[in-house]
Amino acid sequence: MNRLFGRGKPKTPGPSITDCISSVDARADNIEQKVQKLDAELRKYKDQMAKMREGPSKNSVKQKAMRVLKQKKMYEQQLENLRSQSFNMEQANYATQTLKDTHATISAMKDGVSSMKKEFKKINIDDIDDVNDELADMLEQADEVQEALGRQYGMPEIDDDELAAELDALGDEIALDDDSSYLDDVVKAPAAPDKEPGVDSIRNKDGVPVDEFGLPQVPAQTSR
Repeated sequence: MNRLFGRGKPKTPGPSITDCISSVDARADNIEQKVQKLDAELRKYKDQMAKMREGPSKNSVKQKAMRVLKQKKMYEQQLENLRSQSFNMEQANYATQTLKDTHATISAMKDGVSSMKKEFKKINIDDIDDVNDELADMLEQADEVQEALGRQYGMPEIDDDELAAELDALGDEIALDDDSSYLDDVVKAPAAPDKEPGVDSIRNKDGVPVDEFGLPQVPAQTSR
């Protein structure tokens, strides 16, 4: 059959939307460069006409400027069309990529749910309860071991009433130790004299100065 009809040519994949966008952008950039050159040429003609007088020469330059301006308008229209095409393709490419990402996200979520279901099948709630019960028993046994290790031996048996009475007596002894009222009965030492010895600081009941023996002091006579 292949000898009679031959083999069909393999179909080559068409250009992707990304390739189309790149091609259109390249064409738009080329046209934009042409527009910039025409702008420079128009500025040159405008400067020439500003320096020329009215006449055939100025009209000739004006005709050239009109021709360049017409070409510029045509290129600008083409550039606008190409930019619009590129923008539309970019929006379509963005929407397509968003749909692909959404599909990938949904597939990943489905795989995750399937994996969770498989893992949940491996878990038995009764086994978890049994483990918790065993753990609680082991902790209780550990507490009993610690209590047994801290048990005291050889302690004398003492009545609680006797301990309470001894505690009360101990409180009274502490109160007596803190009592300082006995210091109030100590005789206070005489106050220190506030004047120097020999000064007329001792007087009798009549107000007459006396010496240390209680005799009236004789005033000293001044020599003439």
